[in-house]
Formats: sequence, C-alpha cells, structure tokens
Amino acid sequence: MASKAGRPPNYYTILEVSETASTAQIRDAYKRAALKTHPDRVPADHPERAGRTRRFQLVNDAYYTLSDATRRRDYDAQRKLFAGAGSSTSESSSSQMPGGFGFAASNGGDPFAEAEEDTAGGAGGMPFSWAWDFFTRGQQGQRQQQQQERERTENEQFADVFEEMLREEGMADQGPGARPTGKFWSVLGGLSGGALGFIVANVPGLVAGAVAGNRLGAVRDAKGKSVYAVFQELPQTDRARLLSQLAARVLSHAAGV
Repeated sequence: MASKAGRPPNYYTILEVSETASTAQIRDAYKRAALKTHPDRVPADHPERAGRTRRFQLVNDAYYTLSDATRRRDYDAQRKLFAGAGSSTSESSSSQMPGGFGFAASNGGDPFAEAEEDTAGGAGGMPFSWAWDFFTRGQQGQRQQQQQERERTENEQFADVFEEMLREEGMADQGPGARPTGKFWSVLGGLSGGALGFIVANVPGLVAGAVAGNRLGAVRDAKGKSVYAVFQELPQTDRARLLSQLAARVLSHAAGV
C-alpha cells in the first residue's frame, strides 16, 4: 500500500533529530513535535485540522519506531536497504539542519512532505502508517483491531509525555496518577469565564461564559482523575489554551530562552 514500494519515511527528520540521537533526545524531540502538531490546537471545523491530525499521527509513528531499540534497529536496516537500492535521495544533497542532519532537497525542507504522500489506504479510513504496516504485518487480516491498537498506542504515548511535561511545569503533582495542581487550573483561568463573557459581549456573553465556566467547573470538581484524563474532558477551547501555554514553555526551554 505504501508509495515507492514501501520505502520508510525519514522519521528522524520528522522528529528533527540526528540519526545518532539518544533515547532521551528522541523523547524530548517527541514532546516538542507533538505540541507543535497536536490537532486540538485548532477547533474541529478548522481547515488546518485534517493536516494537523495527519502530522500528529506521523509524529507518533516516528516516536513509536525510534523510542524502541529493536524497532529502531529494524527501521534503520530498512532505510539502508532502500538507500542501497537507490530509492532515496542522498543525504549529501540535503540542506543541513541545526541537529546535524539533512532534509532531502526535493521536499523543500519539509520533513513531513514525503511521508504525507501516503494519506489513504489505512484501516477504517485511518491514514496509512509505514510503521504500523511494517511492525504489525502478522495482523493484516485484523484491520479494525490494528486501528484500535494504533489509536490506543498514540494516546498512551502522548499521555505519558503530556503528564511528564505538566509535572516539569508544576501543573501536575508528583504522586501516583499525576493529578492537576492549582497551577494547572490557574493557567486555564476557568473561574473568570462568566466575567470575561460579560466584558466582551454584554449579557449574552455573560450567559455563554457562565455555561463554559460551569462546564469547566464540573470537570474541576471531579476527584481522583489524572491530569491527562482531565485534559480529555475539557472544552476544546481550554484544551487549545493549555496546549498553547505548554508549547510556549517547552519550546522556550528548548531554545534556551
């Protein structure tokens, strides 16, 4: 199903790491890439939503492949196999990135361009994944199960690093379950929803703001949930706000600001 006779995408460029990156560097790169591409950064009806969803899936494919030593070894072997067959552009003709690796000149510097050629043919309409196709070849007759497993793995991967990032920012506690802290709720600023609606749009805005505030308050009142479980129940606007705030912090740290 894959284009170009199954040539693997360059998952190193998708995560913006070198081919010699350590496991820790790959994890940090996944955090940054996931925050940049997460589809909840935009509303469900936004024209960028589909593209973001596809790129987020590719980021997860890359992390799934490179974070595991055995899968990474097999993936590297496949890349060498196809490079030896003359199916990939030489790295020597690439423009170099700060991470010490190159993008193929033919893709205009976009690390996703080549992988995004494979957007159809997945199970149940889910975009094709080289990683899942290659590493789960024994399940080709169980497409629905394969799709569910892929979605579950993507969710668990992001939940893991999401909770870690929130702990690092003081927005999740250090105990079991990673429950939200007061700082988490202050970032959302949900308690001011009604007042903000009144200021922006007078009485109708007050009503809309109060409804949003009540919904957020109901989520806040739920006890014992992990910070990621809470995140999933937030209104979309609050998920977007939290992801944007977190991205600003994480990416500024990465840049040394």
